[in-house]
Amino acid sequence: DAFGMQVFASDPDRKDPPDYRGFAWASLEDLFAQSDVVTLHSPLTADNHQFINRSLLGRMKNSAVFINAARGGLVDENDLAEALNSGQLAGAVVDVSSTEPIAPDNPLLKAANIAITPHLAWATREARSRLMASTAENIKAFLDGVPQNIVNAAYLASG
Repeated sequence: DAFGMQVFASDPDRKDPPDYRGFAWASLEDLFAQSDVVTLHSPLTADNHQFINRSLLGRMKNSAVFINAARGGLVDENDLAEALNSGQLAGAVVDVSSTEPIAPDNPLLKAANIAITPHLAWATREARSRLMASTAENIKAFLDGVPQNIVNAAYLASG
């Protein structure tokens, strides 16, 4: 349990982690229907663009809160604003939007019961310290001829 809550997870590419019992698997529909808080942690792909929509949001409890710290394009922002304004949801917190910086006409800017942050949820002092240390380690490894954390191996091979 996290913060005294039962945790559900949903993943279309589900892989059971060995020896980890911190959560229970649920279908996406059941997760939205049963949860008091839904947090989104997904990459944006062509297959999941705006998959958080009126249908899924409509399954949520009126007392529930939706949090998106993943990618703005995962959420139909018009549907989320409508769910908030109609009272379908108690609240939402978003750290990302479909366009960044957020567009002045984004419907979430006028939605009820929402907190919007400018894509900074990751930026704790600890996270920034790890990022700086990792960057220094990567540069040293590259200079030592042993690159690590390679993102574009084809570029390195051709360079």
